[in-house]
Amino acid sequence: MNTAPADWRPTASLETLRLRAQLLAAARDFFARRDIMEVETPALVHYGVSDPHLQNIRCRPGNNPEQSCYLHTSPEYHMKRLLASGAPDIYQLCKVCRDAETGLRHQAEFTMIEWYRLGFTLDEMITDTCALIEQLARTASSDAGKVCRYSYQEVFRAATGLDPLSATVAELADQARQRLQSEIDERLLLQLGDDAGTLQDLLMTHLVIPELDRQGLVVIHHYPVTQAALARIDPTDSRVVERFEIFHAGMELANGYRELIDAQEQRQRLASDQLHRHKASLPDIKPDPEFLAALDHGLPDCSGVALGFDRVLMSFGGLSTIQETISFTG
Repeated sequence: MNTAPADWRPTASLETLRLRAQLLAAARDFFARRDIMEVETPALVHYGVSDPHLQNIRCRPGNNPEQSCYLHTSPEYHMKRLLASGAPDIYQLCKVCRDAETGLRHQAEFTMIEWYRLGFTLDEMITDTCALIEQLARTASSDAGKVCRYSYQEVFRAATGLDPLSATVAELADQARQRLQSEIDERLLLQLGDDAGTLQDLLMTHLVIPELDRQGLVVIHHYPVTQAALARIDPTDSRVVERFEIFHAGMELANGYRELIDAQEQRQRLASDQLHRHKASLPDIKPDPEFLAALDHGLPDCSGVALGFDRVLMSFGGLSTIQETISFTG
């Protein structure tokens, strides 16, 4: 029986691969000029992340069921262990893996740039991140456009009519029913239950982000405490956390925090993650004791950012899919 030959060709053009190499070099130049040290941490780790919105890819080296490992979703925990041990400002350019993420803008394996600046405020980290994106855009002979900054509360209220810092779960769910009738069903809302953070995220994804300025860089900062992740609570307003995201042409490029350094609060958030995982019928993820021990020892005041490198190349290289940015999709 005749079978079609396997398609062995790369998914990215050689022109794109040259541009990719130029952008990687430009990123390293950006950090070198700021005396930020490049580091490498393990991609195969002993503990997954408990965030219910991220799916870990489990591995069993040597086919040993007692030695379960994971491909890291981010180098964050190990990089923070380096910071706790006395490392200076650091960055990493690496592959990360997240299961169940496939689409025009998603790949299970993708390239991330993650970096940490000691003593940086949220505003300074936003400026730093925009500067890197702008340098990468110039390298691609493109223009990142004007930088516009908005609070989460400001853009959410403008798009939905609700204040995310005071709206009830019932109000958020009603807004989703009224505005997203053709995109969600009642079963999904029932599954979300009383999770205000997930409802906020649903409305943000479907109603707020599509309305953002698509010409420049849009920074959204000070997320509700219900979406704290690993960001610290704003000391001037306990309703919000020091977290930001940066978008270009309606696509998220970066996610950054003024990092949580309180070990006890981190333990409480990990426990909350487990409750949300149970509600969503997701497997338990054991907290990383080495990461928590590093926090107990003391993580210095710092800010950190994760930047999706493939998406930056997609944005400023004029590409339609993330698959066009990488040599092979696997």
